[in-house]
Amino acid sequence: MRRGPQYEDALEHLIPEAWFLGRSQFLLLLFGAVGILLLAKGADWLVEGATGLAYRFGMSKVIVGATIVSLGTTSPEAAVSVMAAWSGEPGLALGNAMGSVIADTGLIFGIGCLMAVLPADRFVLSRQGWVQFGSGVLLAALCYGAFAVSGDHAELGRWVGYLLLALLAAYMYISVKWSREHRSGEPFQANGEAEVEQRSSEGPLKLSIFVLIGLVVVIVSSRVVILSVSELAEVHWHVPKVVIAATLVALGTSLPELVIGITAVLKGHKEILVGNVIGADILNVLFVIGASAAAAPLPLIEHSAKIPRIALYVHLPTMLLILVLFRIFIFSATRRGSFRRWYGIPLVAIYIAYTVLQYVIS
Repeated sequence: MRRGPQYEDALEHLIPEAWFLGRSQFLLLLFGAVGILLLAKGADWLVEGATGLAYRFGMSKVIVGATIVSLGTTSPEAAVSVMAAWSGEPGLALGNAMGSVIADTGLIFGIGCLMAVLPADRFVLSRQGWVQFGSGVLLAALCYGAFAVSGDHAELGRWVGYLLLALLAAYMYISVKWSREHRSGEPFQANGEAEVEQRSSEGPLKLSIFVLIGLVVVIVSSRVVILSVSELAEVHWHVPKVVIAATLVALGTSLPELVIGITAVLKGHKEILVGNVIGADILNVLFVIGASAAAAPLPLIEHSAKIPRIALYVHLPTMLLILVLFRIFIFSATRRGSFRRWYGIPLVAIYIAYTVLQYVIS
């Protein structure tokens, strides 16, 4: 997901950037290497804990990805966005949520497609898949509707937040119902089943702790990697700041979910990546924007920006484009049972174009 400045401020208290300033090249390389190792291990714990819970409760891995994993990766963003709204900077939540949908669907799912043939679960894609698409369309309708009525003073009021949170509660309830209906299928058809069976012999509490610790390790180690490499690039390798901003910082905002998705694919749990992308897109709209708008109205026009209407002119159109394209791919994939690997090319291309456009504008 694409996180904003408040997210970085929260991590700054945990791992200050000052720790990395002025360090030797050797130490920075060491920090980066340790961060990468922890990143991989944290993702491994999260994926194994999630698949263990799925196996233990007879749930499909794709549904676990769409609920437990996506809720875990989205909760920090929701908490920070609500804090930003209370602190007088509510506008950040809207751009972050829309950018997260674009990053999750374009970058993470796109790379997943390029890595392997991803399974298309007809049951989930015909249910959660439509909720994903409907959530994005609903957000666009609310934003453009508010702009048509109020012009440059348009905002998503608290009633929108309450509506989205009510839809979130309904989605979580029906997801549990769908997971029970889906138990009659074969939830584990990927590689690594023996390892999952061994992990599932542990208690639900221990498995949940694995998921929580894995999530924390992934988020923290991502910051260590990005700060180490950024300091190396700027101070020791003399890479221009604009290049760092357009590459390392952009990558860092999506690194936790990207590593979790890649780990899931490499360990044979491809369904988790599919479910996590769909679930994260839904929660970015219903959870992140819902909670933020309920805390404080979200303005659609950022008057201090070079392009005040960037949310309406760039973020929303790109989000709708990538969701429509993903919907087309879902239609094709459910007919043949899997996503074609070439689907990743246009998805990643849209994400790259969107990222470059933002930095050109700014």
